[in-house]
Amino acid sequence: MGLVWLQAMLPMGIIAGMLCIMGNAQYYIHKSAHGRPKHIGNDVWDVAMEKRDKKIMEIISSPSTSS
Repeated sequence: MGLVWLQAMLPMGIIAGMLCIMGNAQYYIHKSAHGRPKHIGNDVWDVAMEKRDKKIMEIISSPSTSS
């Protein structure tokens, strides 16, 4: 009677393993699609600011033609 809890360990292990596999699959799929890991908590505002910063850095780093 004391070892009844062992019967629950197999299904719990399967569930925990599947959760780990799904989490890692999301990570690797996002990384392969975007080239970098997903930033947690990244919303529309953060994406817009990132695009703006990238655009500003490209403008600054490009050679100026007006001399």
